[in-house]
Amino acid sequence: MSPEAGGQASVLTLVRGRDAHLRNLMRGLARQTMAPCELVIAWMQPEPAPDLPDPGCRVRHLFVPGEPMPLAAARNRAAEAARGERLIFLDVDCIPGPGLVAAYAGAATDGLLLGEVLYLPEGAVGPDLDDARLDRLGRVHPAKPAIPATGLRPEPDAKELWGLSFALPAAAYADLGGMDEGFSGYGAEETDFAVRLAAAGLPTHWVAGARAYHQHHPVHVPPLHQFDHILRNAARFHARHGTWCMDYWLGQFRDAGLIAWEPDAPEIQRLRAPEPAEIAAAGQPGTRLFS
Repeated sequence: MSPEAGGQASVLTLVRGRDAHLRNLMRGLARQTMAPCELVIAWMQPEPAPDLPDPGCRVRHLFVPGEPMPLAAARNRAAEAARGERLIFLDVDCIPGPGLVAAYAGAATDGLLLGEVLYLPEGAVGPDLDDARLDRLGRVHPAKPAIPATGLRPEPDAKELWGLSFALPAAAYADLGGMDEGFSGYGAEETDFAVRLAAAGLPTHWVAGARAYHQHHPVHVPPLHQFDHILRNAARFHARHGTWCMDYWLGQFRDAGLIAWEPDAPEIQRLRAPEPAEIAAAGQPGTRLFS
């Protein structure tokens, strides 16, 4: 896809709550050096948020109800509705840097593209989107590699795909059948998708210039509020691929005495559910950026 084809890229996001975050995402789209052809919003709630700003492109709305949160289904419905040749998935918590659409749309590959995400502290986003301020305050996740200064860099580990910011051809998404809607609630659907893409021969690359800023929200360490979802989805992933995903969190659950599990174990043994007081205690202060 050539840089001139930016108008053929669709931006897709999923929303349940977080209206202020969505408004900042849309403000970020309005200042792109290359506008997308559309923004597709998959609402996992009954009504859209009011008073949404103009993102500088067409906005299309669809509704994907379900409990627990139907993340895989919402991504699939958004991809089916999108009209762009390249799909740019952006988490509702992320503000696109000015060059994000151009970098994703202009990348000379038909593979899976991963972009840089900087994590912002509480209070970092003001009434105006100040890139210099966001760059200064943003932090790279310690588990992520450096982004290439220019062009593309191959990524051999498909599991590097996190759901915050990525792009790929719409045809590749459709050919794979989208994300597995058997993953329900939080976790693993995007990792399973990436592994299946790699098995189908689609390469993964990091792309320069596709910077996004992750807006702060409270995190839990460990993520005990997602305990049941993580166990169920991790088991589904292992049954399909023979390896574990979300193993960092599984290790945290094991260390808290909630499960019996090791990286080479064939299954997870659930010992007990977290107590409400434990879930509350896992909540982190506003200075904590990463889970």
